[in-house]
Amino acid sequence: MSVIRSLRMNFAVWIRWIVGKKKAKIGIYGPPNAGKTTLANRIAKDWGGMYLGGISHVPHETRRAMRTDGVMIRANGSSVELDIVDTPGMATKIDFRDFMAYGLEEEEAKRRAKEATEGVIESIKWLDDLDGVLLVMDSTEDPYTQVNVTVVGNMEARKLPLLIVANKMDLPKASPSRIKAAFPQHPLVTISALEGSNIDQLYVAIARHFG
Repeated sequence: MSVIRSLRMNFAVWIRWIVGKKKAKIGIYGPPNAGKTTLANRIAKDWGGMYLGGISHVPHETRRAMRTDGVMIRANGSSVELDIVDTPGMATKIDFRDFMAYGLEEEEAKRRAKEATEGVIESIKWLDDLDGVLLVMDSTEDPYTQVNVTVVGNMEARKLPLLIVANKMDLPKASPSRIKAAFPQHPLVTISALEGSNIDQLYVAIARHFG
């Protein structure tokens, strides 16, 4: 009986280990207006998660981390259950005058700048509670920015599994190859979160990378 009991206990531990490897808390990071919330909303729509938030052409529309739990992604024979955290845009400098350039009044611009700064701090704190990161970059922009280099370096230092998402492939100036050349050490998937282009390839990569 002791041998059978031991086998059952070992089997239960193995099952828990397998199940545990199939669930992950993933943060969606990147600079402002890279398409993080658009991607988070698409994932939620496709896999039954909660709609996370609104989008805007004005930077830092998302100024508080938003979370949806228990999103089960199944792709190419693999599956992973994700708790998804959509984080505020990362930035090294936030100036209220930049918001005024989008037509905001000074008082509103200052309030938004203060909230955006608090959001960056919150995003950094979330890194202590994540199992991996989707790093969203705008493929029409130069990837060699202080924000991108700092974020990648921070995640590498924490040894967090990282999957780069080169977004906005639908735009004429998109050049995901520049992102790949800038960060060749990390896997990359090119998508359009807005149009859903290549989104299935992203789901396969997510299931493989975080499952």
